[in-house]
Amino acid sequence: MKFTCWLIALALLAGPTPAPAQPAALGHAIQAGQVGERYDGYMGFVVAPSAEVRRQVSAVNLRRRNLYLELAGRRNVTAAVVGIATGCQLLRQLSPGEAYLLADGRWRRWTPGQPAPVLEQCG
Repeated sequence: MKFTCWLIALALLAGPTPAPAQPAALGHAIQAGQVGERYDGYMGFVVAPSAEVRRQVSAVNLRRRNLYLELAGRRNVTAAVVGIATGCQLLRQLSPGEAYLLADGRWRRWTPGQPAPVLEQCG
């Protein structure tokens, strides 16, 4: 979908903002496959997380939601469209062993040699 690709480019061109260092608890949870990327551009829980990991994921998702709302307002689309466009990009950037959720609601783990997960909306 050309429009979706355009939204991804817009998100990348929105200006580089330095990302804060990832909290250790969240990094460990991602590596352990307890937390992963969802198709809709948000992070989700594969298993019940600790209170600290839940707090950190909520903070990441809040920042993402605010960015999606901002970009959506500029382009007169919904935040969900921006989120899915971002999800397409995030799924392509998975590292081996990381968990991800597709629209079918099933969590998977990316393994080397496996093609990057692609949503039909990603085109």
